[in-house]
Order: sequence, then structure tokens, then C-alpha cells
Amino acid sequence: MTLDVVEIQKILPHRYPFLLVDRVTSLTEGESIVAYKNVSISEPVFEGHFPGHPIYPGVMILEGMAQAGGILSFLSMGDMSEEEIASKVVYFMSIDKAKFRSPVRPGDQLEYRISVIKQKGTIWMLKGEAYVDGKLASEAELKAMIVDK
Repeated sequence: MTLDVVEIQKILPHRYPFLLVDRVTSLTEGESIVAYKNVSISEPVFEGHFPGHPIYPGVMILEGMAQAGGILSFLSMGDMSEEEIASKVVYFMSIDKAKFRSPVRPGDQLEYRISVIKQKGTIWMLKGEAYVDGKLASEAELKAMIVDK
């Protein structure tokens, strides 16, 4: 399954400048997702992080993982209509074991690989990894819950 940014916006409530997933290239319901974020120098975060030495913030990488995990969670909950999806939101409960392996810079493409560790009801435990050019840049374990708005 592939999703472009228009289809992603039907699932996630995030919008510019906080929508951090540009494309989904692979999704296996209840198992895993592969999604991408193109990191551009025109993003507002680079005005202050860091002038003359732009580095994409680690918290933004984690948020991108969380958003990709949210897409995976929503699309793994069975056949939900757009109206049902619109009435729900994913809240992240914890981020554990976060590690940052290498800096991410403008011009890089982040590849998010998210897999399900465990799922019970509306609670999801996910393993998130972010790669640039096939090299692990960041990883974390994420816990989330789908709730009514």
C-alpha cells in the first residue's frame, strides 16, 4: 500500500509545518510501515537549529516516527471510514530507548521503518527506526493509544 501526502492528511490531523510524513511506500496492517520525510532547508526549524550549521532536531525525528506509527495504527484497526478516522486521534503515551546515531541535515531523506512490538485493543507498542541513505540515524520504542477526540 502506498499513500501520498493528500491521503496521509485524511488520516493524520497534522498540517504544515508539523506534518512530518510525506509518503508511505509500504504498509502491512498490524505489522509494519515504511514512510518518508524529505528534509528541506526551507523548514522553519532551521532558522534556529542551528544558524550556519543546520541539524534536523532529534525530537522532530521522533515525532515523524510517531506520525508514521499513527498511520500504521489507524490503518490496522480494520475498515474505518474517513468519518470514523476523523473522530479519533492517536495520543503518544511514552517514548523509550531513544537514540540518535548520526545527524540529519537539509537535503536528507528520512526513511521511517516502524514495526509493531505489541498491540492490545487501542494501545500500540511500536519499534521505530529512522534511516538516511540506508544508515540508522535514530531509533526508539513508542507507545500510543487511539482515543475519541
